[in-house]
Amino acid sequence: MSIGATDRNRAPYANHPSRSRGRFYPQAESATRNAFQRDRDRIIHATAFRRLKEKTQVFVAHEGDHYRTRLTHSLEVSQIARTIARVLDVDEDLAEALALAHDLGHPPFGHAGERALAECMTLFGGFDHNAHTLRVITDIERRYAAFPGLNLTWETLEGVVKHNGPLINAATSEDDLPWAIRAYEDWRSLDLNTFAGVEAQIAALADDIAYNNHDIDDGLRAGLLDIDALAELPVVGPIIRDCRARFPEASEAIVTLEAVRDLIGVMVEDVLAETRKRLDAARPESAEAVRQAGLEMVAFSADMVGALAALRSHLFENMYRHYKVNRMMAQAERVIRELFALFLEDPKLLPTSYRLRAGEPGSQELARLVCDYIAGMTDRYALEEHRRLFTVQGYF
Repeated sequence: MSIGATDRNRAPYANHPSRSRGRFYPQAESATRNAFQRDRDRIIHATAFRRLKEKTQVFVAHEGDHYRTRLTHSLEVSQIARTIARVLDVDEDLAEALALAHDLGHPPFGHAGERALAECMTLFGGFDHNAHTLRVITDIERRYAAFPGLNLTWETLEGVVKHNGPLINAATSEDDLPWAIRAYEDWRSLDLNTFAGVEAQIAALADDIAYNNHDIDDGLRAGLLDIDALAELPVVGPIIRDCRARFPEASEAIVTLEAVRDLIGVMVEDVLAETRKRLDAARPESAEAVRQAGLEMVAFSADMVGALAALRSHLFENMYRHYKVNRMMAQAERVIRELFALFLEDPKLLPTSYRLRAGEPGSQELARLVCDYIAGMTDRYALEEHRRLFTVQGYF
C-alpha cells in the first residue's frame, strides 16, 4: 500500500480512500497521496476551478473586490466541511474535494445566468449546474493524455451528483434526469436512487452554512441589508444583540464580522448535534449503510431549519430581489440569451476549437456545444464576448 493510501481509524460509516470503488480509467496509486487527496488536487488545478474567481455569487464579480465570488465561496465551504468531517471522524479529504467541486458547473452571473441558460436550453434538454458539474469533471476538462475529464474516484463523482439527495425516487425516473448526467458513459453506476455518502452530505450542509452567512456579510457591506432588521430574526438576532453587548464600542462592520463568525459556529454545532442524533438512531456500520438509510444522516435540527427559512425569506425580500440586484441580473440574463441565440444561429462565430465541433445551426448538437461554451465563461469574459459581438467598435 502506498504512503498516501494509508487509512487511519475512522468512523465505520466513513468512506475510505483505500476502499474506493475506483476510477473509470484505472490508474496506479500515488506514493504520496491517497485517492481522495488526488481528487482534491485535480479539482484545484482544473481550469474550471480557476474560473470561479470571476463568477458571480450574488454580486457580479466586477462590482467590488470584497464581495464573494464562486471561488471564495467554495473555499469557505471547504473550510466548514473539513471542520465537520474532522469532528465526525470521517474523511476530510473527500469532504474537501466535494466542497471545492460543487460549483464547477455554475455559469457566469450566478443563478441569473443559470436561469437564462436553462431557458435557452428548454428545447435541447435543459441546463442544471449540478449536472453540468459532472459534465465538467468527466468530459469538458482536458488535462490528461490518457482520458477526458479529471478521472475522479467514484465517491467524488457520486457526491457531486447526489449531494442534495437521490435523483431517482418514487416521483421521478431515469427519463427525468438532466441530459448532462446521462451524457456520462457510466452514469448508471452512480446509484442515483440512493443518498450520497456522509462526506457529500457534509459538503451540502457546509454550502448552506457558508452562503447564508456570507450573504449576510456581503448584503450589509453593499447597504442592501439593515443590521437592526436582522437583529429581529430568530437565531441571527440573539447573536447580533450579544455581540453588540460584548463589544459596545465596536463599529457596525466589526459587530457584523463577530456575529457572522458566531453564527457559523452555532450552525456547525447544530449540524453536529442533529447528525450525531441521527447516527445514533440509525447506527450505520458502513458507508453503504448511509447511502441506503432512506434519509439524510447530516442535517440541521428542526429549530434551525425554521430559523434559516426566516433568514432566507428576509434575504430574498431585501437582498436577492432588491432592485439594484435585479438590474444587474436582468442585464446578465440578457447577455446570456443574446450570446446563445447568436451562436445557435451562426456557429461560424464560435472560437475555432468549438466551431470545428459545431453541428448545424439550430440543432441540438450545436445547442449543447454552445451551452458548454457559455457555461464555462467568467462574468468578465461573457461581458467582453457580448461587447465584441454586439457593438461596432468591438474589434476596432
